[in-house]
Amino acid sequence: MLAALISRVLRRVAQKSAHRVLVASRNSSNDATFEIEKCDLYLLEEGPPVTTVLTRAEGLKYYRMMLTVRRMELKADQLYKQKFIRGFCHLCDGQEACCVGLEAGINPSDHIITSYRAHGMCYTRGLSVRSILTELTGRRGGCAKGKGGSMHMYTKNFYGGNGIVGAQGPLGAGVALACKYKGNNEICLTLYGDGAANQGQIAEAFNMAALWKLPCVFICENNLYAMGTFTERAAASTDYYKRGNFIPGLKVDGMDVLCVREATKFAANYCRSGKGPILMELQTYRYHGHSMSDPGVSYRTREEIQEVRSKRDPIMILQDRMVNSKLATVEELKEIGTEVKKEIDDAAQFATSDPEPCLEELGHHVYSSDSSFEVRGANPWIKFKSVS
Repeated sequence: MLAALISRVLRRVAQKSAHRVLVASRNSSNDATFEIEKCDLYLLEEGPPVTTVLTRAEGLKYYRMMLTVRRMELKADQLYKQKFIRGFCHLCDGQEACCVGLEAGINPSDHIITSYRAHGMCYTRGLSVRSILTELTGRRGGCAKGKGGSMHMYTKNFYGGNGIVGAQGPLGAGVALACKYKGNNEICLTLYGDGAANQGQIAEAFNMAALWKLPCVFICENNLYAMGTFTERAAASTDYYKRGNFIPGLKVDGMDVLCVREATKFAANYCRSGKGPILMELQTYRYHGHSMSDPGVSYRTREEIQEVRSKRDPIMILQDRMVNSKLATVEELKEIGTEVKKEIDDAAQFATSDPEPCLEELGHHVYSSDSSFEVRGANPWIKFKSVS
C-alpha cells in the first residue's frame, strides 16, 4: 500500500515533467523560450509565469554549476569512504536545481540560511570547490579553517549550515528582521526540509515573520523522506506550502532549475514589496541517503531511485532543453564536464594533502573582530589564545 502511494506521487510529478522539456519557441541564436510547470498557489491570486526565456550564457552557467555540485558531492562520498572525511556528512546530489535556481532568482546582496545539507548552497553562494572539500576533510585551507566541517560552512551573506533540525528557521527570521530594520531592500531565504517542517520553532518563526511583515522567503525542500520516513507517514498535512496558514505559499517543481528560478524571483519581489513573508515548497529528491551512515534503500527501492534519475534528473532536464533548442551542443557540454572533473580532482588532491589546523588555533575566531583573550580548555590548566 505504501509502495503504491509513493509510486503515485513520483508518477504524478514525472508526468508533469514530460512536457516541460519541449521548447515552446525559439527567439534567436542566443536564447529560447520554454514552458515551465505552473505552481500550485495558496492565498495568492497570481503566481510565477508559465514560460521563461533562457539565454545561452545562463544555460551554460547553470549547467556548469549543477554539474559541479553533483560531482563535488560524489567526490565527497568517495573521500568519506576513504576516511578522509569523518563525522556527519549530508549530500545533496539530485537537488542541484534547488540551490542553483534559488541563487539565480535573488541578488548577491540577499541572504541565505539553510540546514546541514548545505554543500551545494555553499558553492552557489560563492565558495570554491577547493574550500568546501578542504573544510570537509578538516584542513586549514577550508572555508571555516578546518573547524566547521560539513554542517558549518559560511561565507558573505550565507549563514550556514546548521546542525540542529529546524534551528535555522528563527535565525532566518532574525536575518530578515535585520534587513527590514536597515531598510536595505534585501531579503532572506530560509531553507528547511520536510522533516523540519514539523518542528515547533518553524511555526513560531512563521508567526513572528507574519506579525512583523518580515522580508523572509521560507523554503521547504521536500525530498519526500526526511531522515528516512515517507512524508505521508510523518505529516498530517503534506501540503507544506500551505503550512504557513496565514502566509501565502506556492508549490514548485524543485527538479527544474528554470521553475525554481522564476518562483524565487516571484517570491523575492513579493517580499521586497513590503507584503511580508511567503512560503515555497520545492518538490525535489535526494539520490543519497539522509547522511553517509544511511544507505538510503531501507525505506525506498533502488528501482524508485533509478526511475527518478532516468525521468526527472535536474541536470538531464536542462541538458535536453539546451541541446534540443540548439543553445549548446553535446560536444560543448562534454567539454564542460571534462573541465569540471579536473576542477574537482584538483580540489580533492589539495583537500587530502593540506595540513590540519594546529592545536594553538583551536580558540581562534570566536569573534569576528576583538582583541586577543584567553579561552579555557578542557580543564583550568589548559589555555588557548583567541585571535580574531
